[in-house]
Amino acid sequence: MSDSQITAILPQLASGAAHTHALGFAFDGLFDDGEPRIRAPYRADLVGDPDTGVLAGGLVTTLLDHIGGLAVWVALDAFRPIATLDLRVDYMRAAAPGRDLMAQARCYKLTPTIAFVRAWAFEDDPSDPVAAAQAAYVVNEQRAGGA
Repeated sequence: MSDSQITAILPQLASGAAHTHALGFAFDGLFDDGEPRIRAPYRADLVGDPDTGVLAGGLVTTLLDHIGGLAVWVALDAFRPIATLDLRVDYMRAAAPGRDLMAQARCYKLTPTIAFVRAWAFEDDPSDPVAAAQAAYVVNEQRAGGA
């Protein structure tokens, strides 16, 4: 993927929303064939089970949903309004306590109105995921006048 306006603003898109900023999401780069990756830091306030120190499942879902949206914008090579239409998350194992969690995604099919995405969350190795997601996003068409 060449440098474009969308790749230039990916760091802001990764952490610029109020909830992603509060969760500490950070852009980690583009990998493989232009797949965006974001990182969620391990923090005590993000732990879901204090007895084990495992990050909350809601954090994992939010991370996967957000990286899916970034993958859609990369595929569009433009920032357009999108909305999550469907999100399925399969949890495969608990996240390792004390470790940051990363997520990466690929938009594998883009139609004029729907984008289809696969995403996965992991600590170090994308082939050893904590969770994987399959999602569909509504892509709103550009209106005349840029709105």
